[in-house]
Amino acid sequence: MPNNKFRIDEVRSQFPALNFRNKEQVFPIYFDGPGGTQMVQACIDRMLEYIETGMANLHGTFATSIKTDALLEEAKQAVGDLLNCSAEEVAFGQNMTSLAFQVSHSLRPLLKQGDEIVVTQLDHRANVDPWIHLAKETGATVKFIPVDKQSLTHDLSNLDTIINEKTRIVAIGLSSNLTGTISDAKKIFKVAKKVNAITIADAVHAVPHFLVDKQDLDSDILFCSAYKFFGPHLGIAAIKKAIFETLEIPKLQPAPNQIPYKLETGTQNHEAIAGLCGAIGFLESLGAGEIRRQRLKAGMEAIESHEQELMDSLQQFLESIPEVKLYRASSEVKKTPTFAFRIDGIHSREATQFFAEKFNLCIGDGHFYASTMAEVFPVMETGGWIRIGFAPYNTLDEIEIFKTALKELLQRKT
Repeated sequence: MPNNKFRIDEVRSQFPALNFRNKEQVFPIYFDGPGGTQMVQACIDRMLEYIETGMANLHGTFATSIKTDALLEEAKQAVGDLLNCSAEEVAFGQNMTSLAFQVSHSLRPLLKQGDEIVVTQLDHRANVDPWIHLAKETGATVKFIPVDKQSLTHDLSNLDTIINEKTRIVAIGLSSNLTGTISDAKKIFKVAKKVNAITIADAVHAVPHFLVDKQDLDSDILFCSAYKFFGPHLGIAAIKKAIFETLEIPKLQPAPNQIPYKLETGTQNHEAIAGLCGAIGFLESLGAGEIRRQRLKAGMEAIESHEQELMDSLQQFLESIPEVKLYRASSEVKKTPTFAFRIDGIHSREATQFFAEKFNLCIGDGHFYASTMAEVFPVMETGGWIRIGFAPYNTLDEIEIFKTALKELLQRKT
């Protein structure tokens, strides 16, 4: 697929869920990408291929075991190309949250009483609570980079004070799963590196929308989740070799103690790992280039261009509705196609239920685990936010249906 034109019909044809009719024989419209995307056919095919041609555990002399060994190496290299890191730095797990807690436990020997950990108010709690738990275990102190309530970005005015000689860990999200704000992670990590702090990036919401470069970020540890970019439920950790090798990870005595396998406790979900290869292959197919990283870059640029068109359409509409309170950074701030908003006089759950029942729109409501933001902006009395998040398979026609739905909802309340 040429990277200079996004062929939306061709993309949509690769997602079987888009052709599934509900009991009313109507196609659902999936605006819940930040909570998890639909699975691409290439992912399904790879999962079925692995299952149907024989499964096995690792390190055997027979064909299916050898195939599984090769699959894991293929997947780690594919993730390495996706994130721009070494394949030996890539480990798989149940999900991002479980991996973050596992890694936080393994960092305990590196912290002591009086040390400091920095997290942010803008983040999903999966990149906050593991480090708060680590602080409780070690006597460290947790400090928050605050959110600027006007700009909906990190308030970096006191960054040199928040990050100081006592700082041992700085953990931030690359993009907010609530507001879509793309963080200035490189700037924050640069300050962190001046005091030799470990830099941790939550890329769960970033990877589906723009090309992530772990090396350019200078991120020591990076997490993401395959089910957010058209794959299976599978967590991914990419850990810098020098740090990874020092981590003391609880394991069974005979299990491997070398990286990256020592983080992969127990038998992994091999069929999901096969599906991950298919999902990355889909992203790669959207672009052109001599090597996979180049094709992934071009593919992600094609996605960004398409999603920008969707963003512009929805934002202009939401900003035109007086009853809508949109939580969105200004135009000069880079953002993903993720919109959080509230509707005056309407409980968020009531709104999303109406959208689902009357228009088959899959739209979420609540705090979306960005619960610190729900404290900064007290919204839970009215059900939290309504969130619309796009994926590459969404269309302008689908947005028009939402516009009709919102207008009808408001008319019913007048």
